[in-house]
Amino acid sequence: MKNALLLVAVLGMYALHQDFWFWRTAEPLLFGIFPAGLWYHAAYTLAAALLMWLLTKAAWPAHLEKEAQPPR
Repeated sequence: MKNALLLVAVLGMYALHQDFWFWRTAEPLLFGIFPAGLWYHAAYTLAAALLMWLLTKAAWPAHLEKEAQPPR
């Protein structure tokens, strides 16, 4: 169930990356200077970083964290 929710989150982020709704307009401006597409991608980048942190906390394989034993 946890992996299915993470997959839905990744697919949702992929769908949100295709921001076709801001292609033809610069409005609304954030703080009067930042166009909509710029602040949308800034917010998207923060959400993607949060999702990557969540993926590493929830889905990282534990066996990769074990110390490798040197060959004898």
